[in-house]
Amino acid sequence: MPTRPCWVEIKTQALEDNFRFLKRLAEPHAEVLAILKANAYGHSLAICAPAVVRAGARWLGVNSVEEGVAARTVCPASAEPDPRFDLHVDSHVGGHLGPNILVIGGVFAGQGEEVIRHGLTPVIWEPWQLDELEAAARAAGIPAGSLPVHLEIDTGMSRQGASPTEVAPILARITPGSPFRLEGIMTHLFAADEADGRVNAEQLARLDETLNRIEFAGQFAEWLNVGNSAALLSGESRTIAELAARHGMKAMLRPGLALYGLVPRFDPDFEAAEPAGLAAAREALKPVLEWKSQVVSVRCVEAGAVVGYNGTFVATESMRLALVAVGYADGLVRALGNSFSLLARGARAPLVGRVSMDQAVIDVTEIAGVEAGDEVVILGAQGEERITAFDHADATDTIPWEVFTRIGARVERRAV
Repeated sequence: MPTRPCWVEIKTQALEDNFRFLKRLAEPHAEVLAILKANAYGHSLAICAPAVVRAGARWLGVNSVEEGVAARTVCPASAEPDPRFDLHVDSHVGGHLGPNILVIGGVFAGQGEEVIRHGLTPVIWEPWQLDELEAAARAAGIPAGSLPVHLEIDTGMSRQGASPTEVAPILARITPGSPFRLEGIMTHLFAADEADGRVNAEQLARLDETLNRIEFAGQFAEWLNVGNSAALLSGESRTIAELAARHGMKAMLRPGLALYGLVPRFDPDFEAAEPAGLAAAREALKPVLEWKSQVVSVRCVEAGAVVGYNGTFVATESMRLALVAVGYADGLVRALGNSFSLLARGARAPLVGRVSMDQAVIDVTEIAGVEAGDEVVILGAQGEERITAFDHADATDTIPWEVFTRIGARVERRAV
């Protein structure tokens, strides 16, 4: 049956074009891993994963094993190679070809079997993760050295990864007789949007030192997986590629926000001397997501009428108000009431009163002809007006990543 009129439109062509642009920007220095974690930043993994593979993505990044299984379901391994891609053969998925799916958040207890079954590549940094994966690999009887893993190094964020001094016990588990193959080393640049580059340089120096430790232990990896959208757009791919080459590795960067058409904000000093790659990105990248609803009904109220819970808005004159099928359960933040606008008939319509769980009210007094069934844009463009994820983020003191990912699961995602 038809659903409640609150939905998200995903422009798959824009997503494919964004990926191709980012890939060209990275080449010839680095490979690009498409970040699809958190349900593709709220855009829908089921829609976005096949789109980036169509665009040429050979690596997909997800957070969890569950997401990895979902990605493999919509991007299955195939018996015959696709001539567009140079994809590796995964012996642990029956020798079939398919996109590499990197599980960035690692594995949890009981998930090793699914990693093996679906040909996922886990990130590891704790010995117990190797315990889980080794038990599953032995039970499945896969050959030695056939389960690729990426070792994450904590180079200063104090979040995820082994510290440089803690890699030895991990490496000791990756032996010729073990199921594991050390395919990649990764870290996260947590201040790539800062102008002076000091933190980046410190992190890369720690990473360089750790790579020396790994080589001294007789271990070698194919990929050096470093850097997000900010690192790629600001031109760090060359620096990362040079570091990788010194250790006989290939570089990989993993853009997320830029893939979905937004250029991360850099600190003011950085933007004052904007690099060519960043300027080109502002022109080339296109937003992928638009969030829409409809007017449910329109009413006229007189001066003194109370609108919404607790009377936070009281009409000071006669007004026309439109009820919209979107609320905080859909991801429209309650605090936006009385302080934000949506788009109706190509004009900005202020939210009046508090945003309810399932509904919101907009003032359409100055917008002629608004009626039930009219489209309302919550995030996106209508006519000459546009509301961006940065607009939502600024109004709620957060970041675009959160704006996208808080759009509720009950909001239908549609490929357009």
